[in-house]
Amino acid sequence: MQKTLTYKILENHLVEGQLAPGEPIGIRIDQTLTQDATGTTAFLLFESMGIGRVKTDLSVSYVDHNMSQFGPENHNDHLYLQTIAARSGVYHSRPGNGICHQVHLERFGRPGATLLGSDSHTPTGGGLGMLAIGAGGLDVAAAMGGGAFYLTCPKVIGVELTGRLGDWVSSKDVILKLLEILSTKGNVGCVVEYFGPGVETLTVPQRATITNMGAELGVTTSLFPSDSMTRAFLQAQGRADAYQPLSADPEPDYDRLIKINLSQLEPMAACPSSPDNIQPISAIEGRPIAQVVIGSCTNSSFMDLMMAAEVLKGRTVDAGVEFAVAPGSRQVLQMLAENGMLAELIGAGARILESGCGPCIGQGFSPADGVVTLRTFNRNFAGRTGTQGDQCYLVSPETAVASAMMGEITDPRKLTELIGLGYPKIKLPREFLIDDSMIEVPPPPQEAGRVSVHRGPTIVVPESPRPLPNELNGQVLLKCGDKITTDHIMPAGSFLKYRSNVPLYSKYVFHCFNEDGKPTFAERALALKQKGVAGVVVGGESYGQGSSREHAALCPMYLGVRAVLAKSIERIHKANLINFAIVPIEFADPTDYDRINADEVLQIPDLLEAIKLLDEVRIVDTTGGFEFKGVLKLSPRDRTILLAGGLLNLAKKANKG
Repeated sequence: MQKTLTYKILENHLVEGQLAPGEPIGIRIDQTLTQDATGTTAFLLFESMGIGRVKTDLSVSYVDHNMSQFGPENHNDHLYLQTIAARSGVYHSRPGNGICHQVHLERFGRPGATLLGSDSHTPTGGGLGMLAIGAGGLDVAAAMGGGAFYLTCPKVIGVELTGRLGDWVSSKDVILKLLEILSTKGNVGCVVEYFGPGVETLTVPQRATITNMGAELGVTTSLFPSDSMTRAFLQAQGRADAYQPLSADPEPDYDRLIKINLSQLEPMAACPSSPDNIQPISAIEGRPIAQVVIGSCTNSSFMDLMMAAEVLKGRTVDAGVEFAVAPGSRQVLQMLAENGMLAELIGAGARILESGCGPCIGQGFSPADGVVTLRTFNRNFAGRTGTQGDQCYLVSPETAVASAMMGEITDPRKLTELIGLGYPKIKLPREFLIDDSMIEVPPPPQEAGRVSVHRGPTIVVPESPRPLPNELNGQVLLKCGDKITTDHIMPAGSFLKYRSNVPLYSKYVFHCFNEDGKPTFAERALALKQKGVAGVVVGGESYGQGSSREHAALCPMYLGVRAVLAKSIERIHKANLINFAIVPIEFADPTDYDRINADEVLQIPDLLEAIKLLDEVRIVDTTGGFEFKGVLKLSPRDRTILLAGGLLNLAKKANKG
């Protein structure tokens, strides 16, 4: 049987189960990454497991999200992460060193290795030939302790790339094209694997853009082969020893095959307010814009910013446009400073933002009301910019810089005729600037044991879930529609600084659905919890898409939510619900969704028996006077976790044993 690259790597790391699509498996994790918005909770949970020191080949703690430090919360988190990393044997990337995915690609990624990260864009590492998967912080904490990562053995979607990208067409346009084909839903349990002669024309930074935004497809991860381009990148990073050639067999058995001719692609955009609302730039050009940002973990590489600097050399952005650049890493920023191209960006009118996530998560640079903002980011969910009713378009750096100069959405291919500018083709450097002085290497165990962990007053240890009842008596706290993201459930932006304090952060669960003058979701949930009544959330298709933030399960659990009933639930969020003992249930008949209303009382008799043995559960709507079936899509391990009252309780028992 001809094997995909995905299955070759899975086979080398398999510790439990059989490699057959749809079967539950456990794999060994070589590396982990955390970032500060999810990492504080991940390390608090790791400490609660009582393991002490990480058992992976490499674990890295990054600080890249909460950088603004308005008030003490952010810095408290940073000091905790710095000291707990030293205590636990974890590398620590300090604030300002860069975005976790960009830095990990540059300094730590290894072809053929497995990487588990508490950030949904961890699949960026697939650009290096890694099997890199995003997960909730509790799963990452378990992996740091030497535990396997459990997932559904995936189907593999083969994407054959032919041809070569034309001038002013970007690798961003490749993933936008795939989002147009596959959309953001219906791809759970799949891996996207790229192959074909077109792959050889793409550098690692270009591949990383594609695998990064592959997270928006809802797949487990995305993967490129490791080849001469991979070797060139690793050599330029001074890490030639990490290289190994990896590819699928000549005729692998893909579950689905998609063909994309790079030569036929044109500049594209994801229009408001979903990454799969795709239009060619030629169909939307001419719309006035007021803001442009180049950055994020998708498009902030040295090559991206060099291209933008070359285009802007000796020119300025339109007076009506605020233009910002956020380098993806300190390495990128230093190299631009040393070769003089940072000065070109500044001279053109660019505001230079910190090497961090910033505007991508609503941390500053929010657009004005009613204006168009162009961003080279990966997500444009409504309000994610920090402005309600935003008009956010996701585009390539080429489209972004062309539009910034022209003051309107502009097809970058027209720059040749508009200003006589040819496309600046940027080559991968032979040598990147290597300066790891802001990456702290963990001390040896005997020294680590003497490290005093800094615990500020804003850092609160999360409580463990209560055991599930055999009969669940609940009330529908909220009925919501399709594509409810984890941003809807737990807002980011100015609320991010509360993530280390679950009781406080929980006040903002479903904040976007609260109405002035009425009790909030949190207030209603806590009132039910005090009465011994469980909270239930009802959702439509693709419930829980987007970020890996486990707070979207942890905080509802704290408020007493014990079940989510939806038409479909996305992979990472479903795993997080299970980890915190919230039962994920899907409608057996999707039309039953229409029969349920907010505030109705639901009963699930014999819940524990169903979790133990059954794939269906009987649900009684006592308010509406009818019964219906819910589907339990649970692996044996999922059932064990739910019956144990969550993964943390299970891990504690295992560690004591």
